[in-house]
Amino acid sequence: MEDKVHQSSTREPDPAWKQILKSTLQKRFQMINEGIPVYGNSRLLNEIYTELCITSESGFGHVSDEHEVRHFEHSYRRLMTEESINWNDIFKPLPGDENPIRTVLTEGIAGIGKTVSVQKFVLDWAEGKANQDLDFIFLFNFRELNFKKKENLSFLELLHWFFPEIKNLKLDYHLYRIMFIFDGLDESRFSLDFLSSKRLTDLTESASVDVLLTNLINRNIFPSAFLWITSRPAASGQIPPVYIDRVTAVRGFNDPQKDEYFRKRIRDQSLAYKIITHLKSSRSLYIMCHMPVFCWIAAIVLEGMFSEAETGDVPKTLTQMFTHFLILQIKFRSKKYKKPEMDPGEIKDIVLKLGKLAFQQLEKGNLIFYEKDIIECGIEVQEATVYSGVCTQIFIEEVISHL
Repeated sequence: MEDKVHQSSTREPDPAWKQILKSTLQKRFQMINEGIPVYGNSRLLNEIYTELCITSESGFGHVSDEHEVRHFEHSYRRLMTEESINWNDIFKPLPGDENPIRTVLTEGIAGIGKTVSVQKFVLDWAEGKANQDLDFIFLFNFRELNFKKKENLSFLELLHWFFPEIKNLKLDYHLYRIMFIFDGLDESRFSLDFLSSKRLTDLTESASVDVLLTNLINRNIFPSAFLWITSRPAASGQIPPVYIDRVTAVRGFNDPQKDEYFRKRIRDQSLAYKIITHLKSSRSLYIMCHMPVFCWIAAIVLEGMFSEAETGDVPKTLTQMFTHFLILQIKFRSKKYKKPEMDPGEIKDIVLKLGKLAFQQLEKGNLIFYEKDIIECGIEVQEATVYSGVCTQIFIEEVISHL
């Protein structure tokens, strides 16, 4: 953030008020779990976080009809050739550009690290490490906002629902430097109608959440606030380009960052070295490691295999890596639900069904699938709720939730 150009507050808030919010955010985001939360398996975010490459995009408004999995090679090439910017500079105008940047849209495919990077940005502010020119940062995620889809409430009520700790503070928000972050636009179940949505200027006036959001984005409320929205590429077109000042893209890890990730995640450094060496021996595996989610998968698979000295069948291809990962997760399902371990035939059947489901949706260009798609692939809906862990573990899950 810039120190002076973007300062819009006319009065400093009570430091005690800021500290209340900072303490809340520290508690929410200082710990993190990768995959399904396991008691005692959380890690300090500052301990394992690895910086990502972020690029500033030159254009906005085109929504690709290509499935994001097929963006992989294009994204990797840009990662290797474009200069990365720092998260703390995404609201800073480019040299020679005097127009202030108030709204930033950050795009990135699933598993590239958007959510964790947002959490690190907020944690750094809460711990006094960065962006101290901001008085308040409020982070919302659409996954939780969706719970309010059928309700009418004011923006202040929505804010207090997410941050009950500040409910009793008498804040005049228009006097302060505020940033609102909305993570995961692709998960939104709201219809953002910027043409006919009701106009709001009063923070205490009730409306549906989609109306509150459109009025925030089009600057009818909080006109001086900073807005940061993250999304997968296919969903970013929900916001008209006229309301976006800058588009950035998360490209993932470069080669040094890949190695840093494994050294941070795996405490045994000799084991981390073995894993890095093995991944570098396979060009396809090492290229895939530009995605944090794949690094996590590789760490789970290889850490177990090298720790147990089972190096005879170490995966050398993407297919082998994903197969080992699926088998591990299916075995975990047996332990989690206290069911007998499956025989190889059952495991093969599940993998084939899940593979069929994934392939069909990939061919259709779908980012999500529904009950009828599951049934068409021969998976019972009741089974799907049990096997869903196989599909969902690759996402970072918030450890602390106030729902």
